[in-house]
Amino acid sequence: MSGASLVVAGLAGLVVAVIIAGIAFADRPATRAWLFRADTLSSFAGKTAGWCIVLLTAVIMYDVTARYVFRAPTSWAFDASYMLYGSLFMLSGAYALSRNGHVRGDFLYRGFTPRNQGRFDLTLYILFFFPGIFALMVQGWFFFHLSYMQNEHSAMSPDGPIIWPFKFVIPLAGALLLLQGLAEIVRCVQCIRHNAWPQRLQDVEELDVALIAAAQTEGLDALTAKVAQGGAQAAIVTTQGSPHSS
Repeated sequence: MSGASLVVAGLAGLVVAVIIAGIAFADRPATRAWLFRADTLSSFAGKTAGWCIVLLTAVIMYDVTARYVFRAPTSWAFDASYMLYGSLFMLSGAYALSRNGHVRGDFLYRGFTPRNQGRFDLTLYILFFFPGIFALMVQGWFFFHLSYMQNEHSAMSPDGPIIWPFKFVIPLAGALLLLQGLAEIVRCVQCIRHNAWPQRLQDVEELDVALIAAAQTEGLDALTAKVAQGGAQAAIVTTQGSPHSS
């Protein structure tokens, strides 16, 4: 059996193990904490990659100014632009998945019950998502490794900057997507069990912001009493509907 086949088999075994663990430990606080850690890592990667937009804008503005104002076009801007945009695109995938932000054809999906949505998502993750991620990670690693061993340089410009660090983004993005995908299948298992989707890190962050705003409106003591009576979300709804919030 080739090395690539062993890696794919190992990754497939990891997915099966996570599904089994998700079924066995779905309701434990440690599982929820792990899901939030996966969301946090994906958010960090996506927000860090977001700075590529700023750098990309600066590179393009500089190149256009140098080309048309000073008649001295750069020899590196084209390479920098596709490397920055490619890194942004690849590293933002896990971030979008953690926020449930990928495009979905939901004209049928939105009519499903949460339990059936969980079953549908779990099936699609197993049949389509993970095979694609395995291919991205394994072939992306070989793609990067060959480039590194050859100390590959870009053939797109006269300067020819080294290109293997950019190619490392491919398996890195695959690893981030794999981790977030494992978190998503645990969420699917939880949804199938309880017929309700569990919270995401984004939901918790938005709840914290709403609680702070409610505390400023109602006062900390009054808000604490409402939370004790009906929970945080009920307290926020009550505060938003009170005369003090207008």
